[in-house]
Amino acid sequence: METPPVNPMGEKDTSQPQQQCEKNPQENLESTTQIRQQPQDPLTEILELRVSPNPASQILEKPQGTEKLAAGLQGDSAKSHGSTSEMPEPLQASDLWYCPDGSFVKKIIIRGHGLDKPKLGSCCRVLAFGFPFGSGLPEGWTEITMGLGPWREGTWGELIEKCLESMCQGEEAELQLSEHSESPFRLTLASFTQGRDSWELEASEKEALAREERARGTELFRAGNPEGAARCYGRALRLLLTLPPPGPPERTVLHANLAACQLLLGQPQLAAQSCDRVLEREPDHLKALYRRGVAQAALGNLEKATADLRKVLAVDPKNRAAQEELGKVIIQGKKQDAGLAQGLRKMFG
Repeated sequence: METPPVNPMGEKDTSQPQQQCEKNPQENLESTTQIRQQPQDPLTEILELRVSPNPASQILEKPQGTEKLAAGLQGDSAKSHGSTSEMPEPLQASDLWYCPDGSFVKKIIIRGHGLDKPKLGSCCRVLAFGFPFGSGLPEGWTEITMGLGPWREGTWGELIEKCLESMCQGEEAELQLSEHSESPFRLTLASFTQGRDSWELEASEKEALAREERARGTELFRAGNPEGAARCYGRALRLLLTLPPPGPPERTVLHANLAACQLLLGQPQLAAQSCDRVLEREPDHLKALYRRGVAQAALGNLEKATADLRKVLAVDPKNRAAQEELGKVIIQGKKQDAGLAQGLRKMFG
């Protein structure tokens, strides 16, 4: 069910052995809700919760603003848990992996082997150290499935999953996060079962996974968690965008729901872009028109906001949310006009 119009003003069981995961990789895959992004996706930028580059699993150049994180990793490497050398060797470029969105830098402590990395449905056995309470990842050994479980719904889960997607079997790494200047966090990937990239899935499998993500997103939205809901909607859209055009009609609902989350998260520019995607397919989509009007008002584009809100009222004159928002836009416009007139009087008075 599509979420209602939004007015922004107004466990895992760690006792299961790895062997069990290996016996049922397909079952894990079918129940997963992870959405892996396809490379060179032109629409991905509108799906992120924050304005950030494309979160691919690898990066070719160092993102701006991560030099300090790398310096922190080098300075703290002698003090990190399990270090065997008081004077570490200087970091090499190949020792570091920069998350594309600039949220963390990964330093490889022990290199893994092989070329494969965890994918959708992979059951991973990991060792976590130093992660704070509430991160969704307990201290010590645990087993997690890529794309499955509540551990991945929060910010920490998203970061951990991005890190695991860049790791080989047997790799041990330290993560330095931008918001944490203290000791880095350590993550070891001991083993993982075979998973699949999203491009390896059939169209029916992708649509089924997208429906699961949408349902979970709506559940989180109704529970007052727009950030988690936006992640679910974004993952669903990234999967459906890999289908041949025009794609399933569910994309329209997902973009509209994502816009509602983005408004609540204070991201009017992204919300307006999400609504544009809806209106390209359905020009008279009232919820998208309303939400784009709210976004344009927040951006100071009062004429565009007025046009969208009046389109809503032309079809639904009793739409109270649109009436209230249009009233606010009109008042804001009058204040701007009064300020401009006062400035002109001072200039020519």
